[in-house]
Amino acid sequence: MKRIITVSFLVVVLMSVVDGFINPGYGIKSLIKIVLFLLVPLISVKYGASQNMTSLFKATGKKAVVKSFILGGTVYFGIMAVYLFLSPYIDLQGIKLALQEDLGVNRENFIFVALYISFINSLMEEFFFRGYLFFGLLEKTSRLKAYSISAMFFAIYHVAIIGSWFSPLIFILAMAGLFAGGIIFNYINERNENILNSWVVHMMANLGINTIGLMMFDMLW
Repeated sequence: MKRIITVSFLVVVLMSVVDGFINPGYGIKSLIKIVLFLLVPLISVKYGASQNMTSLFKATGKKAVVKSFILGGTVYFGIMAVYLFLSPYIDLQGIKLALQEDLGVNRENFIFVALYISFINSLMEEFFFRGYLFFGLLEKTSRLKAYSISAMFFAIYHVAIIGSWFSPLIFILAMAGLFAGGIIFNYINERNENILNSWVVHMMANLGINTIGLMMFDMLW
């Protein structure tokens, strides 16, 4: 348990430094994330943590997949509804400027970035926060600790990414939403004993956020 928490803490801290202070550009940041979110957990498992990582991708029933897409669609439209409600309090132009200056994300490359975030980045986060951290803790401690610690790490990881995007109130709401999302993803994983179903929901959530991004870059309407 200590190994899993320590490794996860160090990965989140290092990735937060990269996101919040170094800002190497989106391409380099993605490569660093692959090392920290994929290779580091695999090395940890090989040299200490007794987890079967291949079982995370085992086949799931069609009924479970359909339920995941239904839940994912609900999350997608929920994100859009929350955005429409809170849009007067969100500075999209400020977020766009931060993305352009800090990460080099602009109108020309946003489609590529959006696809990467929706399909690849979401899978890496599921592998790390749920596959390595949540399932690893679930084998060694109580369900309450496994759920709360992994969801907390998931929320904290996003602080360096979105910390400067919103007003304090919206930021707190976003953190609460991320923590709740982590709990939901954990529940889906535990119920299905894999990360594929939660990946579907996570992917749909990211598609919702990226739809807002399309509007931000005047690419949708």
